[in-house]
Amino acid sequence: MTELFDMPSDLQNSYFGLVGLHLREALIPVLAGLLVALPVAQLCVRVRWLYPPVLWVTTVLYAVPSLAFFVILIDYTGLSEITVMIPLAVYSLVVLVPAIVDGVRSVPQETLAAATAMGFGPVRRYLQVQLPIAAPAIIAGLRVASVSSVSLVSVGMLIGNAGALGNLLNSGLIYNQPRLVWLSVVGTAVLAILVDAVLIGLRLLLTPWMPRGTRKNARPLAVKEAAR
Repeated sequence: MTELFDMPSDLQNSYFGLVGLHLREALIPVLAGLLVALPVAQLCVRVRWLYPPVLWVTTVLYAVPSLAFFVILIDYTGLSEITVMIPLAVYSLVVLVPAIVDGVRSVPQETLAAATAMGFGPVRRYLQVQLPIAAPAIIAGLRVASVSSVSLVSVGMLIGNAGALGNLLNSGLIYNQPRLVWLSVVGTAVLAILVDAVLIGLRLLLTPWMPRGTRKNARPLAVKEAAR
């Protein structure tokens, strides 16, 4: 069993070391993208004409190939994890900004008016009222951004040992070892599934009223409609 997880020395990591590196390179950019997207999205909600240009910019940046980003960044950040993480953070904005904007805009005006009447300022209202209500939409955006980031980390193999499990795939092809290829592909898929599952659990924790209420009430409502 231990032979299955034997790694070539040029990877400079154990298999689970590569898994940890992969998660770090995938999730830190998403968190950074979320920190940028939150104020940008709020600005787009307050200044409506700003939303289309912001969406256009994030879409254009998402269309830039990661290899082009690497070429630009290498002169400043070298062959490091940062060179991989910066493009991933930029790519996450194209998902997170619209998700937050849509979620915040879905908050009823009556709720905002009640919060204002209770003395909530704009920042407090945003943090304590709008974001909690928008949590399902935000977490849905985080799920897409996180799974996408997990898959894109492997592109880092193009600039050295910064591709984590992607470097394992590259080594499998170089040394003609299908075992390494499978460990890379299956490992990346499992990580994506686990990250998505954790975010689903987070959504259930933060918004317990949504899925459970829907599931519990769906059958009684169907029975009532049938009785009519």
